[in-house]
Parts: sequence; C-alpha cells; structure tokens
Amino acid sequence: MNQQTELLTRLRAALKRPASETGDMGLMTVLEGVRPEDIAESSRDLSNPEVLAIFNGLDNERAADLLSLLEDEATGYILEHAPSVRLTDMLDRLPMDDAADVLNEASPEKAEELLTSLQKSAPDDAEEIRDLLSYPESSAGRLMTDAFVKLNANMSVNEAFAAVRDSDEEVETLSDLFIVETLSDDRDVLTGIISLRELVRAGARRKDPNVKIRDFMTTDIISVSVDTHQKECARLIAKYDFTTLPVLDRKHRLVGIVTFDDIIDVLVEEFDEDLMRFVGSDADVMDKRTPLQIARLRLPWLMGTMALELLAGLFIARFDYVLIKVALLASFMPVISALSGNVGLQAAAIVVRGLDTGHVSLETWGRSLAREVSSALIMALVSGSILGAIGAAWSHHWLFGMVVGVALTCSMLTASVMGTLIPMLSRRLGFDPATTAGPFETAFQDVIGYTVFLWLASLMLPLLT
Repeated sequence: MNQQTELLTRLRAALKRPASETGDMGLMTVLEGVRPEDIAESSRDLSNPEVLAIFNGLDNERAADLLSLLEDEATGYILEHAPSVRLTDMLDRLPMDDAADVLNEASPEKAEELLTSLQKSAPDDAEEIRDLLSYPESSAGRLMTDAFVKLNANMSVNEAFAAVRDSDEEVETLSDLFIVETLSDDRDVLTGIISLRELVRAGARRKDPNVKIRDFMTTDIISVSVDTHQKECARLIAKYDFTTLPVLDRKHRLVGIVTFDDIIDVLVEEFDEDLMRFVGSDADVMDKRTPLQIARLRLPWLMGTMALELLAGLFIARFDYVLIKVALLASFMPVISALSGNVGLQAAAIVVRGLDTGHVSLETWGRSLAREVSSALIMALVSGSILGAIGAAWSHHWLFGMVVGVALTCSMLTASVMGTLIPMLSRRLGFDPATTAGPFETAFQDVIGYTVFLWLASLMLPLLT
C-alpha cells in the first residue's frame, strides 16, 4: 500500500467514526502534518460532504491551500456550505490569482457576498480579485499575479538588491525582476527584465557597486496581453524556456506576470480537455453534470457515428454476394478495420496536438500530410505483406492473400490521409479539431476500408471461386 492509498484509507476510517465516539480528534489526528497537496489528491475519491469535513478540520493556513487545490466541484461545494467568515479569511490568505480561481467556482451571489466581506478587511485585495475575474476565462489575465518585483532602470546594483530584500513576502517569484518606467499618466511601461542570477553575477563581476542595472538588463522582451489564451502563454514559456511571462493590459501597462507553476497546471488541464474531447466528450462532463446532461452531450456524437457506421453496413450489404461466395473474407474485416483505425487515430492525435502547440499549422498542411502518408505507406506495406501472406496460407489461394494485403494497404493509407486532413478541415471551418477528429475519423475509415476491401474482392471473385 503506497502512502497516498494509506492516507485515503485513514481518512475514510476517521470520517466513518461516530462524532460521539471520537469527536473531531480522530480526523484531526490523521490530518496532522499532512501536506494540503496530498489531502487534495486523496479528496478526489471522497464525497463532497467528506471533503467539507476535512476542510473544517484543518487550520486556516492549510485550509486555504487545500481550497485552491481541490477539484472544481468540491471547491464549489465548500464555498456554498462553509461559513462565510472563514472563507473570507481563506481568500485573504491566498495569492490573488488563486483566490480568483477559487471564486470562479462559486455562484455569482456567493462570490459577490464573499468579495463584499473581503472589501471590508482588505479592500485592495477585493478590488484586485474583481479585476482578475473580469478577464476572459482561460486568458493570461486570469492566470497572472501582480505579486512580483518592480525595479527602476536607474537603480544601481546595490539599490536593486535592497529592493529585492525589502520586497513583499507575498511576491510569488524572485527568479525574474521587471524594470519599469512610470510615465506621467502613472503607467508602468515595461522596459527590461533581469533575472536574479544575472543581477548577482553582475554585482560580482563589476567592482563599482553603483553601476546601473540598465547597463545589463534584457530589453528584447517577449510579453502577452491580458486577453491572450493560456495555451499561447504555455507555448511561449516552453519555446523560450522562461520561468515567467509579463502580461500587458490594453494600454500596454505591465499589470502582472504568468509564472511557471501556473503553466504546469495549464498544460495538465489542456491535455485532459483535449483527451476528453478527442473521444467525443467534455473535460467537465463527469464533474459538473447530471447523468441526463452527460447523455444529452454525448448522444449527438454517437448518433453521427451510428449514421456513418450504418452507411458502412449498407456498403457491406451491397457486396453480400461476395461474402456468401467467399465467406473467409469476413474473417479479415475486423483486422483491416482495427489496423486502419489505429493509423488514422494516431495521425489525428499528432495533428490535433500539433495544432494546439503550434508545431502544425494550416499553412503547412501539405508538409504534415506528406510526412504522415510517407510513414503510413511504410507501415501499410509491411502490414499488408504480413496479412496477405497469412490470408494466402489460410485460404490456400495466393490471389486471396493479394486481395487482403492490397485492401489493408489502401485502407491504411486512406486512414492516414483522413486522420491528417479532418482536424485541419475542422480548424479551417471553425470547429474544435479535438472534438471532431476522434469519433468521425473512425467511422469514415470503416466506410472506406470495408468498401475498398469488398470492391477488390468483387473484382477478383471469378478467380477466387
């Protein structure tokens, strides 16, 4: 039993004990010394009332951290059922970007109630959270924090070190320091960036402690706007190996930074969403909707797939005389369908991911198609030769093996083309490639694969019989 499983078992045992038997001591003993991250992971397998009981058993510091780490549904449940006074204290303890994420899971009425309460004790924090919530969801504005160190270009190295030492304890990162120039209209315009490591090295290399940081700051700045999608932020941080990314508002003022730890969360979230959409579902389906709502979301995709598979059935029925004459053909249809489907799904997955990360674009679709078809041709020739040899040995007829091998080769090549083009066409038409690629590629491939196979068999029928 690993540590996480052991913690979950102990939590469940403590939660099941009657209050008259142990009071809160059983649960509090289990929670003692446990990190909020571990509690949050175990909470995924607990009911919302059980998570609320755990939340109530924690001290305020760990409870605040737990609130920002829980699944969305559990966070929303706690916000609706925990005392507002304590929740207000939680929001005050959290970084502003995390507090905004937490409030995003509350009902509008509850969020306004908590912000109004926070306004009385920490008006600046309340105002900042309101500003963050005003930005589009999944944007840089929602991700960013304003807890970072600002410097002036005319500061000396010693003055910069003093500013770092005196910085607020709520500053999220000291890896990068941002040099701004305050204009007459109180706008903080970003003029440069310097890492703390570069500042230390500059101070060590230069004998004059009064040298200005403008002499060695980086002025080639990559930044994003508050409306930039979080996927683009993740792409830029990955491309340039940044640990932070400055965020500018619509007036080009430096209003915040996106940090590396937030980007890791974004990557996990986006991957989960893409994976769920790729199989014709939705990333939030399981957590936020009733069984009826889940069924209503999935049924249209299933009906579309059913229609295409029925079309495949019509083609099979059209060639029923071929199957009657050579029944052994039916034994190879599942193999052709499965191998072709795998090739198509692999191609679709690569293209969908490439479109998301920017490695594949609509402008270079020809290059992507050529690469996928070339690799599919190699796999198709190898697989077709093997299946053809098996078919020939099984039927004792070399022509039968040729039909099976050629059909598989053609089907796999077609699947590769479809798997590459369907996501690109979806993007061109304004649809989500991750949603359309998975269900429809498989269905289209069955139609084409069965048709090619049976059509070739019908041409060779006089020789096969």
